[in-house]
Amino acid sequence: MNNEERIEKAVALFKEGYNCSQSVVAAFADQYGFTREQALRMSASFGGGIGRMRETCGAACGLFMLAGLETGAIEGADRDGKARNYAVVQELAEEFKRRNGALKCADLLGLSKKEPVVSTPEARTSQYYAKRPCVKMVEEAARIWCEYLEKATNEG
Repeated sequence: MNNEERIEKAVALFKEGYNCSQSVVAAFADQYGFTREQALRMSASFGGGIGRMRETCGAACGLFMLAGLETGAIEGADRDGKARNYAVVQELAEEFKRRNGALKCADLLGLSKKEPVVSTPEARTSQYYAKRPCVKMVEEAARIWCEYLEKATNEG
């Protein structure tokens, strides 16, 4: 599957009803040896700005999960490895903010701080898609990841 197909897959997953984080992670799961179900489960809690709390954008969280799968340290004492991974996450976060204007879900959605946090997701209607930029966030997160991988391959 080429990069454009992966980006399209992420968008299609979101349009099927998966949350923003699931859509990004599941589009790349096979590259890291995960089944679709495993990817959907491990990223499920990060939708809606982490558990629909409107904190860090779930699409960005999915992007950061992929960064961990690609660059995460696997030894507790590996401070250099941790630092390399954190640097990648910070680079990806900056690019996400540059392209989208924010990293926080509430800011991306234009929500006020007074709106209550609820656990029930909204129905996926045409009105939902018209008022929410989430499809674009999923697409951008997947695109940023593809670009990161291309850059890493060309440098490595």
